[in-house]
Amino acid sequence: MIADAAALVPAARLALLGAGVFFLAGLLSGIWKYAHIAQRDDAQAPAYVDIAHRAALLYAFAALLLAQFAQLSAWSAAVNLWATALPLAFFAAAIGGYALHGWLDDTDNQFRRPQRVGRRTLPKHGLAAFMVLLVIAEVGGFAVLFAGLLRAFGLL
Repeated sequence: MIADAAALVPAARLALLGAGVFFLAGLLSGIWKYAHIAQRDDAQAPAYVDIAHRAALLYAFAALLLAQFAQLSAWSAAVNLWATALPLAFFAAAIGGYALHGWLDDTDNQFRRPQRVGRRTLPKHGLAAFMVLLVIAEVGGFAVLFAGLLRAFGLL
């Protein structure tokens, strides 16, 4: 990782900010998870409290990877910023969705039909559409950054 913050490109800065927010969310949701474990007879947190905790920690490290790839990418600052921002936005949306399900303790499987958030039923294909956009943003954004790295290495 680049040690001098002034040397970071905007996309890398954004990814590092995302990593910090996600890691803090992971740590705080760990406290939330433990509070449930300590209070419940079965010593279990709601499924999506656990998932939010783990996902936030994993996405924090994924954001660090995005930062490094963005820093080294041969593409323009604008391309790298979009290729970084889109996965980060979907990482955040996923963590937020998991935390909402954890808060509501409304499911142990968000894909079970009918798909619900609390007492509200989601549109029939709403989650599927979100998942398609998530895949495009996350895989596409990283693919752009990886191609930029390959180009910087003279391999593309």
